[in-house]
Amino acid sequence: MCGSELHALPDGVQRVAVFLQQSAHPHLPVMLDAAARTAQQAADALGVALGQIAKSIVFRRKVDDMAVMVVTSGDQRVDERKVEALVCPDGKRLGRADAEFVKAKTGFSIGGVAPVAHASPVVVLIDQSLLRFDEVWAAAGHPHAVFRLTADELVRLSGAPIVDTAVELTLERVPTKRSIQLMAMGALAVQNSPSGAPIASPCISVCRIQADTGLCEGCFRTLSEISAWSQADEADKRHIWRFIAQRADAARG
Repeated sequence: MCGSELHALPDGVQRVAVFLQQSAHPHLPVMLDAAARTAQQAADALGVALGQIAKSIVFRRKVDDMAVMVVTSGDQRVDERKVEALVCPDGKRLGRADAEFVKAKTGFSIGGVAPVAHASPVVVLIDQSLLRFDEVWAAAGHPHAVFRLTADELVRLSGAPIVDTAVELTLERVPTKRSIQLMAMGALAVQNSPSGAPIASPCISVCRIQADTGLCEGCFRTLSEISAWSQADEADKRHIWRFIAQRADAARG
């Protein structure tokens, strides 16, 4: 993208594009034909899963009027109590962030709030649900603009930690017996696949790390294995699948 192309973009998108260029990010903003003010609209326009949309939810920290942004998967709901526990150690609560507050703090209007290139300092948290995907899409400063990245790149670009902020939805849980079956079948398919064949992601549900085992209840991976997946080569992915097969077998008892 050259200078003249940048000047043709809306102001907010220009700011995001410059930030991405300066950060050596390989994917600059793209403009969609229609507005994508919601995660579902963005997913439909891009032809991707709803969870692959990195939506930004902004709160107002009452103690210092700081903007707190949670970047999470489009298919997730944010648990405000979890966010408060992470960013309000003094016990003060978070408040609602109206359109005026979001615009003043981030420099972007609701519907196009990017996770980077903010107008003022913002506390950013990245929900672990984004680690399920090899590729995600985030708003780029305008309802028509998005850019492509991985969860690892989002961490690098924003400097934000990966945390658990999602509402626990019982209906989204995959029964343990079914998880074991799916992982066993997936591991067998990978074992029998020829060298050079694409290796499928083990993810089958919302990532939930069990406190007692440190493993995701859906795919039997550790959080570090989930995080490393998008950057892993074929050999590493096959290695992770072997671990998954062993853990699924152990869970079967």
